[in-house]
Amino acid sequence: MFYNSMKTNLNRNEFLKSLGFKGASLMAVYCAASGLSSCSKEENVTPSSNVKPGTPATGVDFTLDLTKTDYSKLNSPDGFVIVNQIVVVRVNSTTFSAVTQVCSHEGNVAISYANGGFNCSVHGAMYDINGKGLNAEGARGLTTYKTALTGTNLRVFS
Repeated sequence: MFYNSMKTNLNRNEFLKSLGFKGASLMAVYCAASGLSSCSKEENVTPSSNVKPGTPATGVDFTLDLTKTDYSKLNSPDGFVIVNQIVVVRVNSTTFSAVTQVCSHEGNVAISYANGGFNCSVHGAMYDINGKGLNAEGARGLTTYKTALTGTNLRVFS
């Protein structure tokens, strides 16, 4: 195929035609498989602030009423909820942890909590309860937030 120096814009149909049957079939299989992923990579998604992963965030301040059904998991150690792309965990009877749900490895909105730490289901990045990276994929750490419990209200803030 001859390519010239002029910029050419192809629509999707033209692009698939240029790949031929095998290339188009391979592309279709790839796209279908990536569509089945349980987590998605969202472009232009950042933690609730514009800070470097692994550092405290700014501009976040909300309160969760732990008597509400939506947040009742936070009444037990190891219970967690995800609110505003922030994973909030009850570590023990007096301690909570809150980190961004956006993985610092590739920006996937895929951080969850399990077995005493945070992990990304897309590439296996692992973080401790304080958001510190535990493997190469998690080396940059997670953006963290402060928490304060007053009665049954848990404040998450920066």
